[in-house]
Amino acid sequence: MPVRATVWRGFYQDSVVLMHVAAEVRALPGVRLAAALMGTPANHELLSSAGLATPDSKNATAADLVLAVDAATDAEAEAALAAAKGFFDERRRARESTGRALPRTLDGALKQMPDANVALISVPGDYAKLEALTALRRGLHVFLFSDNVPVGDEVELKRLALAQQRLCMGPDCGTAYLGGVGLGFANVVPRGRIGCVAAAGTGLQAVASHVATLGEGISHGIGVGGRDLSAEVGGMMTFFALRKLADDPSTDAIVIIAKPPAPEVMPQLDAAIRTITKPVVVCALGAAVPASAPATWVTTLEDAAEAAVAGIRGRAWTPRSFTDAAAVRSRVAAIAAGARPRGALLGLFTGGTLAHEARVILEPLVGPVNIDGAAPGSAHRVIDLGADEFTRGRAHPMIDVAARDSRIREAGAAADVAVLLVDLVLGRGAHPDPGPSLAAAIRDARATAERDGRTLVAIASVVGTDGDPQGLARQIAELRAADVHVLPSSAQAARSAALVLDPRLASRLLSA
Repeated sequence: MPVRATVWRGFYQDSVVLMHVAAEVRALPGVRLAAALMGTPANHELLSSAGLATPDSKNATAADLVLAVDAATDAEAEAALAAAKGFFDERRRARESTGRALPRTLDGALKQMPDANVALISVPGDYAKLEALTALRRGLHVFLFSDNVPVGDEVELKRLALAQQRLCMGPDCGTAYLGGVGLGFANVVPRGRIGCVAAAGTGLQAVASHVATLGEGISHGIGVGGRDLSAEVGGMMTFFALRKLADDPSTDAIVIIAKPPAPEVMPQLDAAIRTITKPVVVCALGAAVPASAPATWVTTLEDAAEAAVAGIRGRAWTPRSFTDAAAVRSRVAAIAAGARPRGALLGLFTGGTLAHEARVILEPLVGPVNIDGAAPGSAHRVIDLGADEFTRGRAHPMIDVAARDSRIREAGAAADVAVLLVDLVLGRGAHPDPGPSLAAAIRDARATAERDGRTLVAIASVVGTDGDPQGLARQIAELRAADVHVLPSSAQAARSAALVLDPRLASRLLSA
C-alpha cells in the first residue's frame, strides 16, 4: 500500500487537535493508517515503527507538523492528505468567525484577560520550564499539565513559586479544582467543604467523584505532581498547599492523596499535618502508617472520600471490602460455575494512581504484581498507559483511546491472560464517549479467547459523576452490555478480580 506524507513547516498544533485530525483521516475510504504528529525525535520513531516514515517526514523538526497516511491507492492517499488540510482549514475558519484573535504569547493572553491569576501550560516537556517561569514571574499560579519535565526543572520552578507565594501545580498535573473551577481532566462535582492535595490527576478525580456521590463537594483540589513528595523535590508544593487549605474558611476537612512519600519527607509531612486543626485524611497508597499518626490514614481512594465525608458529618466510619457483597458473591459464583478462567491478571489503566492502587490491593491477595518493572517474574501485570513512556508524542489515553483498545484486543490472543482489569475515567477533557470503544475492544478480545478455548473475564470501574458530559449511567450501561463486571470503585474492582482468580478469598473478602 502506498505511503504518503506532507510536512507543514512551523505549524505547531496541540496533541489533542492532532489526535482528532488523525482519527478523521483514518475513517476515510481506503486509509489503513494515518498519523498527525509534530516532528519530535520520539514521533519520528513512532512514524518509523508504524511504517509511515518518508524521506520528507524524516527532515521535520519539532516545530513542523507531519501528516502521513498509508492507503490502498495513490489517489486515496493523496485524497486523505487533502482532507487533512481541509480539517485544519475548517478549524481556522471557525476561529476566525468568532472575531477574536487567539493570543500567541502569555503577554498577549494577559492583555485579553488582565484579571487572570492562573496560567494553564500544556506544551512539550522541553519547553515547559520556560513557559512556567514566565508565568510565575508575571505573578500567576501555574497549572503545569506538561509531562516529561526533568526533575531539576521542577525543583527550580517550585522554589520560584514559593518565593512568589504562588502554586506550581505539576509538572504532569492532570487535574485541579480552584474555587469550584475544574482544570485539566476534571469531573463535574459540586463545590463543597472538602479540600484535597493530590499527586497528579486520577486519584483526585476518583476522590472528588466519590465525594459527590455521597452528597458533598470539593472546596479546592490542588494537584502537586507525582514527584512532589520525592526526596529530590521534598514536598515543597504539598506543604504550601496544606497551609493554604488549613487557612481557607470554606474548607472543613483535608484529604491528601499520594504515593508513599520518600522516607526523608515523611517526618516533615507528619509535622505539617500536626499543625492543622481541621480533620485530615491521608491516602498514601502502599505507605506504612506512621506510629501515632496525627491524621486518619486509609488504604484506598474510596476510603479517603468516605472517611472525609463521615468526618465532616460527625459520623463513625469503618472500611468495607464491597458495597454490595451479595452481588459480588453471585457474580463470582456464576463465573466459577462455567469454564473457570485459568491464567493471570492484566490491568490496563489510563489512570496512574488507579493503577498503583490496584497493585497495592492485589499483591496481598494474589501475590506479586509487575508494575513499572517492580516484579518482573510475576505473571500478573498492571500497566499505567498514562506514564511518560507511553505518552511521548501522543495524546494521553484518556483522550486517545486507540492505544489501550489495541492492547485489549492483543490480550484476547494472550494465552496467559485470564482476567482483564480496566478503568474508565470520565469528565471534561477526556474522550467524549469512551465506553462504546472500550466495550467493543473487550468483546473482540473475549471472542478471540473463546475461539482459542479460553475464558477471559473483564472487570472495570468507572470514575465519574452524573454531571459529566459523557453520561455516567450510559457509560456503565455500555460496559455491562458487553458482559463487563462494573464495580463502584477501582478498589472494589481489584478485589473482585482477585476473587475471580482465587475464589478461596471469599472467606476474607465477602464475610461482611
